[in-house]
Amino acid sequence: MTFAGAFAQNVASINGKPVSSKEFMWVYKKNHPGTSNIEFKELEDYLNLYLDFKLKVLDAKEMGFDRDTAYLSEIKDYETALRAQKKVTLPKATYSMIINEYKNAVLMFNVSEIKVWDKAQNDTHQLRNFYERNQSLYSDGSFEEQKGMVIADYQSALEKDWVTQLRDRYPVKINEAELKKLAKL
Repeated sequence: MTFAGAFAQNVASINGKPVSSKEFMWVYKKNHPGTSNIEFKELEDYLNLYLDFKLKVLDAKEMGFDRDTAYLSEIKDYETALRAQKKVTLPKATYSMIINEYKNAVLMFNVSEIKVWDKAQNDTHQLRNFYERNQSLYSDGSFEEQKGMVIADYQSALEKDWVTQLRDRYPVKINEAELKKLAKL
């Protein structure tokens, strides 16, 4: 199979690693139940969100979070709990996707906590600098009065900068032809 043939089965790639159409559509449909006649733009927007998620997971793995003992223990506990649910027998592919989704979600949560949430909550100096640079957004309210909104905005700015850095570091390619095919499903 040629690379072009292999890429046709994938909706994108990150740092040369494929993101399969099957995986992407499983996640999309899980989060958009009952959706039919999906618009291309809607799929494209969701794919970009999903790729940002995958980039954060890749960053977490690069930082070694997937080898952390607390993380490994949490994943083992989740797998045990999932297997203990005897009411539902999942097909192997679905089970694998559920486990993979959980692993990735925990990694993304852990890395986001360090790269975004803790910085916004605990670095008062940077938070105040952000407020002062963007004071026109906060009416006439003082830093203390607007602190909740400033934290939320600072978190958004930190996340946007982080994703930009990740997209610069790891090449992302979208297979537009495959995405257009999926939009017709």
